[in-house]
Amino acid sequence: MALRRIIKVGDDTLRKISKPVVKFDKGLEDLLDDMWETMFSNDGMGLAAPQVGVLRRVVIVHVNNMRLELVNPTIVYEEGEDIENEGCLSVGSDHKKVKRPYKVTVKAQDRFGYEFTITGEKYLARCICHEVDHLNGILFIDKVEE
Repeated sequence: MALRRIIKVGDDTLRKISKPVVKFDKGLEDLLDDMWETMFSNDGMGLAAPQVGVLRRVVIVHVNNMRLELVNPTIVYEEGEDIENEGCLSVGSDHKKVKRPYKVTVKAQDRFGYEFTITGEKYLARCICHEVDHLNGILFIDKVEE
């Protein structure tokens, strides 16, 4: 495992759309392991591959002691509304109120390519939405509720 540099706002990489993962190999495993180490060393709750300069549809989420690896995630269901403060390792210490769904269901693959579906509420739903947005070049600061 290795620490990777977190890309900051202003770098065009954060505004690009990530490509799907098609090879489930040692390279993907290394990326995921590096992302975990990088996220934990920066006190994050989630991290998307574009935040470490890799334009692939890969995110990790750590909420309520649950560690999720989502490869090629697609949000297939949203319900409700929740407005809370949000932050981002790529933005810095700035936190702003963002409206997100209260509940989401996401379909994804694990690091080995096996498909699964998971439903999350409140902070888990928020974190999933935040990280999936990164894969589409969207930052939380684009969705701030004033």
